[in-house]
Amino acid sequence: MSERRPSTEDPVEVFHSHSSIEADVVRGLLDAHGIGTLVSSELSRSLFPVRFGQTEFRVSVVSGSAQTARELIASHLDEAAASEIRRLTETLGPLEARIGYEFSDIGLLEHALTHRSRAHEDASGGVIDNESLEFLGDAVLGFVIADMLFQRYPTHSEGYKSKVKASIVSATALTRLAEQIDLGRYVLLGRGEEKTGGRRKHAILADGFEALIAAIYLDGGIDAARGFILSLFGPLLTGAGDRAAEASFTEDWKSALQEWLQKEGRGLPSYRLASAEGPDHRKRFDVEVVIGGEPCGRAAGGSKKEAEQQAAREALRKLSEPQGT
Repeated sequence: MSERRPSTEDPVEVFHSHSSIEADVVRGLLDAHGIGTLVSSELSRSLFPVRFGQTEFRVSVVSGSAQTARELIASHLDEAAASEIRRLTETLGPLEARIGYEFSDIGLLEHALTHRSRAHEDASGGVIDNESLEFLGDAVLGFVIADMLFQRYPTHSEGYKSKVKASIVSATALTRLAEQIDLGRYVLLGRGEEKTGGRRKHAILADGFEALIAAIYLDGGIDAARGFILSLFGPLLTGAGDRAAEASFTEDWKSALQEWLQKEGRGLPSYRLASAEGPDHRKRFDVEVVIGGEPCGRAAGGSKKEAEQQAAREALRKLSEPQGT
């Protein structure tokens, strides 16, 4: 069988770089001169602790245009890349200041902020949305939080740490932290999503926050990602030596009280209904928690479940107080 001769339509690599900005600049430069491009990248299969410097972006063109492409790149790349970096720095620099992290490759930050609605509206097909970064960011966040809980609460049960972790990394918590750093201002949206208030949508903010974590991880490694995560999530655990403070993650005061009593070698609590007053549609329940035959907390609520949780909270508060206060 004879070998196939190379065709002028075969793709030829004309540029490669570890910088997504440079790859985007080259693609835009060649497209502007009527030369079609194909951009590809290779990521390491290892999750931890891969650094983004191990990833190469490759720009290819048909072989018939390769020489012209190389000449254009040689004459324009440095100036064009510098201009693009200045643009992104001016646009996204305030966000870097807010999060306390300066990107080596600011193109990664732009990628993390690119919603699928923006990518879908790009006719060139060269804009990639942040959904893959969301996936990676979720994994990095889960790892760092699990490690933090393991270090801080080594004697707590697996079930308890899982509940706390689920609460900390919930969509609600991520949205709140995204709002804290004003992430919505910087998200890159399509026109339709912009008109419908996408910058305030909780799903977009939570997903963007996870993508941001991934971008920091890819740019600076696991230590940089850990530093960013702990700077925002760490305060949630401040004072967590107090069992009442720990329970605030899950609002499951009854479970927290039971675990505290078991750790202290004391009997399990019981709950008794002290009173139920008011009409059926506005009834108030008064519940008392009893430990070792003694009442230890009392609270009211719109349901027995709510009243029991608040009574357990009151009991935890009393039990956590230093003796003699």
